[in-house]
Amino acid sequence: MKKFFALFALLAALSGMSVSAYAEEAAAVIEAVSAVAEVAAPAAEVAAPVEAVAEAAPAPTPNKGDTGFMLTSTLLVIMMSIPGLALFYGGLVRSKNMLSILMQVFSIFALIAVLWAIYGYSLAFTAGNAFIGGFDRLFLSGIYDPVTGAVANAATFSKGVVIPEFTFVAFQATFAAITVALIVGGFAERMKFSAVLLFSALWFTFSYLPIAHMVWFWPGPDAFTDADAAAAAVAASGWLFQKGALDFAGGTVVHINAGVAGLVGAYLVGKRVGYGKEPMAPHNLVMTMIGASLLWVGWFGFNAGSALEAGGTATLAFANTLFATAAAVLTWLACEWVLKGKPSLLGAASGAVAGLVAITPACGWVGIGGGLVIGALAGVVCFWGVTGLKKMLGADDALDVFGIHALGGILGALLTGVFNTWSMGGTGIIDYVNNTIVDTTISSQLWIQTQAVLTSVIWSGVAAFICYKIVDLTIGLRVKEEDEREGLDTTTHGERAYNM
Repeated sequence: MKKFFALFALLAALSGMSVSAYAEEAAAVIEAVSAVAEVAAPAAEVAAPVEAVAEAAPAPTPNKGDTGFMLTSTLLVIMMSIPGLALFYGGLVRSKNMLSILMQVFSIFALIAVLWAIYGYSLAFTAGNAFIGGFDRLFLSGIYDPVTGAVANAATFSKGVVIPEFTFVAFQATFAAITVALIVGGFAERMKFSAVLLFSALWFTFSYLPIAHMVWFWPGPDAFTDADAAAAAVAASGWLFQKGALDFAGGTVVHINAGVAGLVGAYLVGKRVGYGKEPMAPHNLVMTMIGASLLWVGWFGFNAGSALEAGGTATLAFANTLFATAAAVLTWLACEWVLKGKPSLLGAASGAVAGLVAITPACGWVGIGGGLVIGALAGVVCFWGVTGLKKMLGADDALDVFGIHALGGILGALLTGVFNTWSMGGTGIIDYVNNTIVDTTISSQLWIQTQAVLTSVIWSGVAAFICYKIVDLTIGLRVKEEDEREGLDTTTHGERAYNM
């Protein structure tokens, strides 16, 4: 367990920040953000159900273009998970465990989608307290009126602009599902299928939902009518949103959250039988390449869709997702070429995912130049994460969930604070009271981003540890050694990926 607790010290060091050094500037930014929500797609890709702001004002109606854009983005994120993530992970494991990985990703996606409809959406995106929402939308009640056929609307990031709430519900469901599915890479090839499902339900409830609420929940831009109303709206928002944390599409909520949980699982489940002694090379890099390609394409829906509108911010997020990812591929390959003598297909695919992860929190907040820098650094930092850092941590993180997702998410979240400023080509943030764009300062925003990173790391780590322990004490975490040696495809599912 010394390594497990040493992890948090390491992550704190990665942030490179001192709490006392930035306390005064943090207070100034928090005060400024009290009148500010975000630029088009941000610290809240979150839109709460719209409430009437002025009695005399006509109710806004959704634009069909925005609705179509969001439905398409939702489909793209589903493609990211199944088949994208499933094939990417499946190709990386040994052939005897190929189907087990596909089953885990596929089944987790279905499980989380159902839990999202029952209580997840309500706890993440309705008013409650600073850490968790309420029960107003249990079973998605109150969205559809069977008498009139009307569907409730959800806010976007522009005043008076809405989308059908079911569109927002479905879009966010895909985020929750892929986040939980990412975790299986940490304990791949040795965890019971029943344990995977029970852990997924527990961690989704006690880690994903609170962090999503803390980062992304706010009452919507129409609540910011004057200074007093803005202060009340911010007070009703999630804890990290109140601080002004910027997370366009999930650096903290998705990637750091999942990456830390994956590493905790790698420690608690233990190393694979024969790890470090027997060859455990990926069995099918062609499938991994196909999966990585589907991830890259689907990620445009993930990032651009987080704007919630088919407008300029969506195009900025789209462009950053393209260029930053390409930069990460090249820098990862350069590291391999220099240090190992040969660039590899696995390296190219891994670099792409690293770039996608790192640009996710920043894609709607930074300019193209900042995005290129973030992507280029991600290729280098995450390469080190799956080589040098992995050896230092000593965990069998089978598919490098921590080295790519947590480390890339930390890098992207912190650099969002650097490149969001006007001087670095960023967008700044919107003052919804005065309808103006205002600048941020690097030191103050970087401290706010650091708070969001540390909160995600600690919350996810503690929640994951407790959830794994509950599963271990009830049904057990790990399969029998003989089942692991034979392979989970046949021993757990009674099937083979390849019948020859």
